Amino acid sequence: MIKYFKNNRTLCLAIGFTIVFFLYITYILAPFSRCFKLDAGVNSLGLSFSYSLEMVQKFFESRTQEQLLCYSEFLQIWDVIFALVYTLMYASWIVYFFNNKRLLLIIPILCMIADWSENYFELVMLKTYLHSGSIAETLVSIGSGINSFKLILSSITYLIILIGIIIKLKKVLTKPKLH
Repeated sequence: MIKYFKNNRTLCLAIGFTIVFFLYITYILAPFSRCFKLDAGVNSLGLSFSYSLEMVQKFFESRTQEQLLCYSEFLQIWDVIFALVYTLMYASWIVYFFNNKRLLLIIPILCMIADWSENYFELVMLKTYLHSGSIAETLVSIGSGINSFKLILSSITYLIILIGIIIKLKKVLTKPKLH
């Protein structure tokens, strides 16, 4: 078992971070996001490909002050940690599939930075809304642009990992059989 772990350390780390990812979603992210969720409508601006001023305004107006404060805490703590968790998972899979192409790690790292930047702009929008009841369109445009960039990087990350899976499967399926 120890020899297997030493020989397959990257694979074990990738599987371990994947387990942590799903546990984090199940036992931390989902419970801590319940306080601002609604039965209908958008429950997270970060999951939309882009958003408009009207969408952000409606998102904030449809929640109580307590829900908005909960959303603020979620963005500052739990979503920041989540970005780190998914980056570690994606990076470990990329290292496993493309050991000699570590430059590919830039994509999930930039995704994490974009996620954190988007959270910052959402927090500024929220603070502005709570103080004045309005939001500057410039803030929404910047936040929406960063959000779209994050989701594009996320899609590229998925594509890189999918290509890695295909390459790995091809190697396994075309490997000569020993008799």
